[in-house]
Amino acid sequence: MTDIRAEQAPSKTPAGEPVVALVAAVAENGVIGAGGGLPWRIPSDLKAFRKLTMGKPVIMGRRTFQSLKKPLDGRENIVVTRASKLAHRGCWTVTSVDEALDFGRRLAAEIGATEVMIIGGAQIYQATLPIADRIYWTEVHAHPDGDTHFPPLETGEWRESARGERTQGENDQFAYTIKVLDRIR
Repeated sequence: MTDIRAEQAPSKTPAGEPVVALVAAVAENGVIGAGGGLPWRIPSDLKAFRKLTMGKPVIMGRRTFQSLKKPLDGRENIVVTRASKLAHRGCWTVTSVDEALDFGRRLAAEIGATEVMIIGGAQIYQATLPIADRIYWTEVHAHPDGDTHFPPLETGEWRESARGERTQGENDQFAYTIKVLDRIR
């Protein structure tokens, strides 16, 4: 099975900077989390997520990092936190989203990555959505209970540039659709 997200050819922004891309799995009811974790089990999407983000800076909030239990290998992990004592081998910590974006762009330029990936949680998505260039959106075909939601998208600001339907795999809890949304400039 090919992954539409891996096929999407990332580009630089008009200013020549790396693309700021949000990566999110969102249920049909907008839920992205429950009790500090994902409200579903979809290993095939996690595998695609790994391939998409490999070799790129990934920006996340402290709670998202804690849900992962360890840094994501093969990626520059940038954690936004106000807890100055948070330190973990394999992570960079910053105190603001702006600092994370500046640092992520510098790292991307140093390592030759064309994208800086925003991987959650809700507060980080909310803060970066206004400046994002692209969204890699996994629409999970389910309506789970949850306590964390993706912020609403403004109608007319995004165009779907790619789509791929995925049937429920053997170990997947739900089927899903992958969409690539690019900001209309």
